Amino acid sequence: MSHPFSVPLNSGLALLFWAFLAQAGTPRHNQEFDKLLPPEPTMPTQVCIELKAKLAAKNWRLPDELDNNPQQSSPDSKRLQAALEQCPVGSSVKLVGDGVNNAFLSGPFTITSGVTLWVDKGVTLFASRSPADYDLGDGVCGDALPKIKNRCEAWITATDTVNSGIVGEGAIDARGGSILTSGKRAYKTTWWDLSMQSKAKVKLEQNNPRMIQLDGGKNFTFYKISLFNSPKFHVGSKEVDGITLWGIKLLTPSLAYSVPGYQCKKSDMPTPGKLDKPSTCFIPELVKNTDGIDPGTSKNVTLAYSFISTGDDNVAIKSGGSSSDIRPATVNHLYAHNHFYYGHGMSIGSETDAGVKDIKIWDLVVDGNDSGHGVGLRIKSDAKRGGEISGVVYQDVCMRRVKEPLVFSPYYSSTKETKLPPNIHDISVRNFHYVDFPGAKYNKTVIDLSGYADKNVINPLKITLDNVVFPRRPDVRPEHHHDIQYVFGPGPVINFPLQESKTVTVVDMQNADTPTIAPLPCADDTFLTYPSLASPI
Repeated sequence: MSHPFSVPLNSGLALLFWAFLAQAGTPRHNQEFDKLLPPEPTMPTQVCIELKAKLAAKNWRLPDELDNNPQQSSPDSKRLQAALEQCPVGSSVKLVGDGVNNAFLSGPFTITSGVTLWVDKGVTLFASRSPADYDLGDGVCGDALPKIKNRCEAWITATDTVNSGIVGEGAIDARGGSILTSGKRAYKTTWWDLSMQSKAKVKLEQNNPRMIQLDGGKNFTFYKISLFNSPKFHVGSKEVDGITLWGIKLLTPSLAYSVPGYQCKKSDMPTPGKLDKPSTCFIPELVKNTDGIDPGTSKNVTLAYSFISTGDDNVAIKSGGSSSDIRPATVNHLYAHNHFYYGHGMSIGSETDAGVKDIKIWDLVVDGNDSGHGVGLRIKSDAKRGGEISGVVYQDVCMRRVKEPLVFSPYYSSTKETKLPPNIHDISVRNFHYVDFPGAKYNKTVIDLSGYADKNVINPLKITLDNVVFPRRPDVRPEHHHDIQYVFGPGPVINFPLQESKTVTVVDMQNADTPTIAPLPCADDTFLTYPSLASPI
């Protein structure tokens, strides 16, 4: 059977499409989807307390001598927490510079309900690097141990807040690459060295703090803030109704812990199995579990006009462990006009047992920078933590230098359990264009698509591809390519590696004779340079 998606790029049909590539457009506005976005946030109109910086950072770092003694690990904690607790609903606490002083240093603190933390332009709020400040009472935080993990308090928490936020053109830096100053591994390691031990022969689990954790509540806003160098996830949430992230810059690792182009010497980087000497230079591939935005069992979430580069999922939409019986627990997410760089992609999963529905992603630009860990669009789950994932739309996506552009798989792990089989259906990829980059390693790519099947259950992957264009035919992971129901069209599907079989079928809605839809324009200027002087990219 012949399909238009198999047409080579030097054919007349393909050349007609490529003629449109000179056009560039970013952001790419979609009237139908853009009207769903909430209004752009604004800076607070009321400042309750203005705190002045007492420390000076240089080259994106605090001098080590300021807090080498763990007794001096968090000099600003008390005044910051006191200000947040003192301010009334509807007001803000603003962190400002004072002459050469441009930095604050704090241990864990809590955002109070109705109050916004405002970090002024040129100011950075730094995290303590003493594990004792985050410890849950058992001395485990700041260690790597077999089968013991997540034994640290998050740095910044917000619990059951309403109309709170973190805003400003300043930065929040959790110092994932700084040498730890307390605990069993004091002065011998960094947070990111700990995270690498999951790759050692004898697997050890990291005990690192998250940067920001939101639990419960409504309407939390992040606006124009920069988030750097988290030891673990940057922003996580659980059971929040209404999260807006607009105009944020998330970058890990920054130049505080790396060099331009991430050209670190091997001897300076983390090594699995070694925790006797702190590393001094880091690359995205070696800062494990530093997810960017992880909205879990949350609804009404928006991420817009933002830039994310990190060592794990750029975004990971999760739905696991919900305390409510309402399904789906994760619903109505909007991801618009964003740029991703290093990372494991625009992901859903792996925890999806409480259900995921009505996710819209549009005008997404992904430049994976030829990372060997790079992923583009991703749904990942397994039969230990699966569930129903449906109503997901990816529209207007430009991508280059990404090892695995499309990964929709119910086999994220090698679990033998079958109690929660994933059911991934009603997925649409429209106006997707993967483009070559001169000399790039991943002009040749790999895709991984599959439905789920065991001896009792078959849940086919049901997916529509509409105007999906690759410059050359990707490889396919054959071990998983089964139980798929494709719909192609009405736009062309070019160089997609369809492998029809008894369990892989296609309904072809394309019209090869009268092409009316051109590939999405993805010229070089669509792929923006990361907009921060702290970026090694």
